[in-house]
Amino acid sequence: MANLTVVTGFFLMGFSNTWELQVLHVILFLLIYLVALMGNLLIFTLISLDGKLHTPMYFFLKNLSFLDLCLVSVTVPKSIANSLTNSYISFWGCVTQLFVMMLFTASELFLLTAMSYDRYMAICQLLRYEVIMNSETCVKMAAASWLTGGLFGVLFTVSVFTLPFCGSNKIPQFFCDVPALLRISCSDSHLAFDETIALGFSLSMLCAIYIAISYTNIISTVLKIPTRESRSKAFSTCLPHLIVFTFFITTGIIAYLMPPQESYPILNLLLSMFYTVIPSTLNPVVYSLRNKDMKTAFSKLIAWKYFSRR
Repeated sequence: MANLTVVTGFFLMGFSNTWELQVLHVILFLLIYLVALMGNLLIFTLISLDGKLHTPMYFFLKNLSFLDLCLVSVTVPKSIANSLTNSYISFWGCVTQLFVMMLFTASELFLLTAMSYDRYMAICQLLRYEVIMNSETCVKMAAASWLTGGLFGVLFTVSVFTLPFCGSNKIPQFFCDVPALLRISCSDSHLAFDETIALGFSLSMLCAIYIAISYTNIISTVLKIPTRESRSKAFSTCLPHLIVFTFFITTGIIAYLMPPQESYPILNLLLSMFYTVIPSTLNPVVYSLRNKDMKTAFSKLIAWKYFSRR
């Protein structure tokens, strides 16, 4: 029987062994993190303070901003520290990071699905919208997204860390991610994980199909609106959501369905950035730059700050 090394911790892979490129990585990731941090905090604050934004659409957007803020904070700061110090992450630290990341990622998937239902009801079922999408329904949908995310966090964490790890403890990724951990596992059998990934893939596809059906109906309804201004307003609230979801789920599925035996370090790093870091940075931009209500709320906040100082 081969000797198995008990792994007590892991080393995360950096983007480069060259010091100049490590510094460049730190600067780039720090800028991305600051943009994501300020953008999501701004949206969360504006929606919390402005009573006119206390509607179902902005309630879900507030939850999305909080999820994005948490998701980017789980991975990016540790990656920055790793580039500067070649830091070591303990076994339980890696377990915690994986669980929290899966919780936020899965929660965001189901929250984006809930947001598509909200937009469908607002555009295609306008007369029933206020009755169905009341505050109780919104809270239940958000809570279901969080609970489902927690369930998937537990399933993925347990299925991965019950596998034996031997040999190298260098994770070929800048954070503890499922595909990277599978690549350093010395087990050829991943039955529990395969069942978990099958469940996750099935639910992801159901979410994608539901969103596709919702937006097909939305686009059909919007095209029937007689005024150009109303059509533009409807598209401005829906198309960004559809783009972000497509970007988010496509890269995630590619990364998780790629066979563990096939290792493409640069591709793996880029894919992981596309479903963990980039959406969290882009969401505040696509949801607020062309949103008149958010611009108005921001102007009111600036004016309030100005007059309160005087």
